[in-house]
Amino acid sequence: MRNLSTAVAALVLVSSFLACGQPEPSGLYPPIEPLRSGHLKVSETHEIYWETVGNPEGIPVIVLHGGPGGSAGPEMRRFFDPDRFHVLLFDQRGAYRSRPRGEWRDNTTRDLVEDINRLRAHVGIDGAAMLFGGSWGTTLALAYAERYPERVGGMVLRGVFLGTLAEIEHLYHGGAAMYFPDNWDRLKNVVPEPDVPDYPRQLFEMITGDDAIERETAIEGWAYYEIRMSSIGMTDEAAEDVLAEYEDYLMPFATLENYYMMNGCFLGQNQLLQQADRIDHIPTFIVQGRFDVICTPNNAWRLAEKLDKVELRLTSAGHSQNEPANVEALLLGVEWVAERFESSISTD
Repeated sequence: MRNLSTAVAALVLVSSFLACGQPEPSGLYPPIEPLRSGHLKVSETHEIYWETVGNPEGIPVIVLHGGPGGSAGPEMRRFFDPDRFHVLLFDQRGAYRSRPRGEWRDNTTRDLVEDINRLRAHVGIDGAAMLFGGSWGTTLALAYAERYPERVGGMVLRGVFLGTLAEIEHLYHGGAAMYFPDNWDRLKNVVPEPDVPDYPRQLFEMITGDDAIERETAIEGWAYYEIRMSSIGMTDEAAEDVLAEYEDYLMPFATLENYYMMNGCFLGQNQLLQQADRIDHIPTFIVQGRFDVICTPNNAWRLAEKLDKVELRLTSAGHSQNEPANVEALLLGVEWVAERFESSISTD
């Protein structure tokens, strides 16, 4: 069986856990334990898991994981110098360590945006902060920044997803299949009506239905589909290993991702690009794999065209944050944004 010692770095689903089967990325800071952690009640239904690492007096950073329904796993702490940064990580509503796990009710993009402010107040992050997000984490970062531009001092974004219907169609209904026809054929055998282009709804209804076998088929079918496309080095065998080794992660990921996608990510069509003028002054470093078939490079390019203070790095990588080219670019991006963040504070 493939060595999965680094699969946690790959497996905090899609953005956070899709690097299994790869060597330990070079350049990351050593593993670090949280300074503080806990659960914060953010609604009558939800309690979200949070943790902080690093220097409480350092540059504040808020980490936004992918999915929806992924998790801000331990490997995400390692992109930041613990002497220089004060990092807040959390699992969004319904995600792995939050409670109730997999809960989709009372769960929208606007809710997640407001949860960021609740967490900031709870842990004492005032003023502007850096945002660090990948995949769905870029969607949430952009939604937050456009809602509260004065509270964002810089962004590092990897694998841009704008939450548009075109992107959802690409992922579910044949676009990604141009590169992974075998993988899409496997997904088509999971949904009950493969000729009806509403796969998110079909998968969500299977996952939340009463038939236990159908539920597990949909959860594993969707998770395998996305894991298999996550990185250049991913194989059929490695994807199967991930499913077996980390099955506890799969339910919230499959439930919430399909729930959000069937609802258009709770965003207006092209909302994030249309409102990009609200954030064009924010230093933004974008890391985008040229071979990312989940979040395709044209979205990062379109976003970069809308921003004034932007650096776009197209890497020889796929979707996973832990592919070496993406790791190198993300570490560079953190420094690039931090320098501009500190400069803006010193001139205030």
